[in-house]
Amino acid sequence: MMNSIRVEILGLAAFLFLSLSCSDKPHSNTAASKSESYTVTGIVRETKSQDRTVVISHEKVPNLMPAMTMPFKVRDSNVFASLRTNTPVTFRLSIQGEESWIDQITPLSNVVLNLPDQPTPQPAAQSVSSPSDRFTFTNEFGRAVNLTDFKGQPLALTFFFTRCPIPDYCPRLSKNFQEASEKLARSPDAPTNWHFLSITIDPDNDSPAALKRYAATYNYDSNHWTFLTGPRDRISNLAHSFGFEYQPDGAFFNHGFRTVIIDVSNRVQQVFPFSGNFSDSIVAEIKKASGKSPSPEK
Repeated sequence: MMNSIRVEILGLAAFLFLSLSCSDKPHSNTAASKSESYTVTGIVRETKSQDRTVVISHEKVPNLMPAMTMPFKVRDSNVFASLRTNTPVTFRLSIQGEESWIDQITPLSNVVLNLPDQPTPQPAAQSVSSPSDRFTFTNEFGRAVNLTDFKGQPLALTFFFTRCPIPDYCPRLSKNFQEASEKLARSPDAPTNWHFLSITIDPDNDSPAALKRYAATYNYDSNHWTFLTGPRDRISNLAHSFGFEYQPDGAFFNHGFRTVIIDVSNRVQQVFPFSGNFSDSIVAEIKKASGKSPSPEK
């Protein structure tokens, strides 16, 4: 899936130069005991058999999220096989703990839906003029952080936004970092200089104060995990350099997934282009990225 991915740092002049061929298309921390269901209406836009997801443009879901286009997991393989694109449907969205899925999918006819406009691709952001500023962001304490500050450290970074409503999307990625942090902290053969970076794609809403509140819900250690915001074009440039694509959709975003591991030589070692629980893999990759050999979790 990945032909070649490389990161090079040349002093303060640059941090990333990537060559890769990874592609995928596709969100508040949810309590493990929380269980909710919603009746939703929309139109099937696309089906993805590799992970049994269906992309649906749906109407507003009261008390959850606005009208938007997004993927949903379908548990029943027979139901998934029966789905057809451009078909209006009603369905049940279930959210339980850190998982979500849809079922009770019923085709509709002769209906008029209040749907969002289909998102259109956004032009690539222009590079900022100053090379040294190109990779400078603002952390959850309101302090400037340059990605070159982490030169020589094993890194994991991911993209998210704090208002993401589906627990197995952005919240799951943050949960992965929380769990991996805890495992690294208690692992005797783990490096001590590892660092995680969670970068928001919603800087208009995710201020440093908002990021700090969000970070606290994951009991994070700021010595090892930083939440970053910054100018929209700078975030977009960084995201695109890793092959991470996202598009505004009303108040929210349509987006893929990227969790990236960077080794101490500043090379991209591994890319996880999906969500789900893979905290053990992050731990193993961080050890490898530091030159440590992974050992079984005890």
